[in-house]
Amino acid sequence: MIASEPLPTMDPHTLELLEFDKVRELLSTYAASSLGRDLARQLEPSTDAATIRAEIALVTEMVDALVAGQAPPFGGLHDVRLLARRAAIGTALTAEQLLQVAETLTVTGAMYRYRMRLNERLAGLIELLSGVEDQGAVAKTIGGCIDGRGHVLDMASRELGVVRQKLYELDEKVKAEVRRLLRDPELRKILSYPNATVNGDHYVLPVAVNHRHKVEGIVHRVSGTGETVFVEPASIARLSADRVTLKAEEDREVKRILRRLSQELGRVSKPLCWSIDLLAKLDLVTAKARFSRDFDMYPPSINSEGKLWLRDARHPLLQHIIRNEPRPEGTPPRAIVPIDLRLGLGFNLLVITGPNTGGKTVTLKTAGLLAVMAQCGLHLPANEGSTVPVFDQVLSDIGDEQSLEQSLSTFSSHVTRIAHIFSVANERSLVLLDELGAGTDPVEGAALGRAILDQLDAIGARAIVTTHLGDLKTYAFHNERAENGAVEFDVETLRPTYRLHIGQYGMSNALKIARRLKLPKELLKRAHKYLKRRKGKTGELARLQELRAEAEKAKVDALAAQHEAERQKAEYERQALAVERERREAEVLNERRGRLKVHDRVHVARFDAVGKVVKVDAKKQVVSVSLGLGQWEVPFDEITPVDD
Repeated sequence: MIASEPLPTMDPHTLELLEFDKVRELLSTYAASSLGRDLARQLEPSTDAATIRAEIALVTEMVDALVAGQAPPFGGLHDVRLLARRAAIGTALTAEQLLQVAETLTVTGAMYRYRMRLNERLAGLIELLSGVEDQGAVAKTIGGCIDGRGHVLDMASRELGVVRQKLYELDEKVKAEVRRLLRDPELRKILSYPNATVNGDHYVLPVAVNHRHKVEGIVHRVSGTGETVFVEPASIARLSADRVTLKAEEDREVKRILRRLSQELGRVSKPLCWSIDLLAKLDLVTAKARFSRDFDMYPPSINSEGKLWLRDARHPLLQHIIRNEPRPEGTPPRAIVPIDLRLGLGFNLLVITGPNTGGKTVTLKTAGLLAVMAQCGLHLPANEGSTVPVFDQVLSDIGDEQSLEQSLSTFSSHVTRIAHIFSVANERSLVLLDELGAGTDPVEGAALGRAILDQLDAIGARAIVTTHLGDLKTYAFHNERAENGAVEFDVETLRPTYRLHIGQYGMSNALKIARRLKLPKELLKRAHKYLKRRKGKTGELARLQELRAEAEKAKVDALAAQHEAERQKAEYERQALAVERERREAEVLNERRGRLKVHDRVHVARFDAVGKVVKVDAKKQVVSVSLGLGQWEVPFDEITPVDD
């Protein structure tokens, strides 16, 4: 979630149709830790404009940071919040668990220093990381007691060092006694082979079973053949008993050390858990930024006026599929045809027509998916200048959703879905309807389609519908809040180009395609006669279509010019603010320089070092600074006062 406020959840059926889960999964692959991956998979669209803008701004800042080579240091970050909470209530953690926590504690220190290195322009990232406390000292404490293999070091406590020294000395005595026994020629005669072996923590000798009575000691095991018994000699057994006592002391001391380290961790449990929450958020922001760079995305502007304008938009999942499909070496991936799509800018309803397989459904899914992505605080695979409104709901009826369980026909299931859409849709909804009026008699389907469009218009929703019904192509001619759109089809190649043309309506091109496929000429002539009888006003509609297409081109040019003017104005205002900020900072710096006195610390730019003021000459605007073994006279404009 990018927002914690109780807001209405987006229609889950629509998210499923738009394959939003696949986008979340794709985003999760860019995360550096399990924390970021979990957040990516749980991502939900927000309906709070301020929250969305803040999230997109954070992602934009992170893109700038990545471009500048300032990737966050996530190495070693683990989700150790449960371990930290257990330590806080007095549970002693294992050495391996403490090591894992120490790695995360080290990350907090690295992130603290990372924040200090960030450019002041990245104010959002700096603010996000301001809550991350440097807990590196606790990590060093743990690292000073436990090595990388999870072994508690001798230096962890004086007592542990003493016990282990005694164990070492005792082990040396045992080894010496073993060597002494093996040098005894009489003993060697009764051994199955002239070496000692280890059974658990005990040194044993391989004695032939028929000579067992000649060696005083404890039998620990018998060989598989039964011909050899492994005996711990009595002299070694006495030493082993002492060793058991020392090992128990060692174990008690190790547990005491682990409890002490766990208590150290428990004291910083709350700030550590808070820091991990923030680092998880940062990992998600970084994943979004990496996703943005990899797919050539740009930040959309967020508006509350219902204006949707996607400029050269691409479907990210289609882009991902094409990028990863097998192709001959050296062959570039297939190009994706981008779409330009508008809603809420002169019209609220867009009726897209054109042949089947012409890309109408892809257009619907692209619009819906990108709207959802924007409300999740993501950059969009679309050009700069794209703008997205905040929708309370994105509602869709896409594809063949025949319900076998409910024994509903395709038409019935579509009507049921549309009924649900109308039960929740309002003026802040985006409605996506695929093949409106299909699945029934074309005349009745067209009538029902017009009524549905009228109802969407009355509600005030933003809607994109696709249809191949000819009667719906004229709907926009009689409703100023509706517009036609056409998906282009190349009759020569018999393939769709997937280009969307707003202001035009699509032709099925059935007769042209039939001619290309060599149907008999007489048959085609008869089809043309039937078509002329049916159409009647084709010429009038074509002229009207030309006028609307010209008006649409002028509208697009005007919008592009307006966007460019707004962009230049925003850039001018940004530069003016930067100049003003620099002026204020220079004034503050000059005031601080004017208040310098002896013994103040200053940074000298030419030496990139900090020294102490020895003398101030305000009239000459110079100061004498002690640096190392020397003293230097430096102009005011080369020094910066350093706060203690």
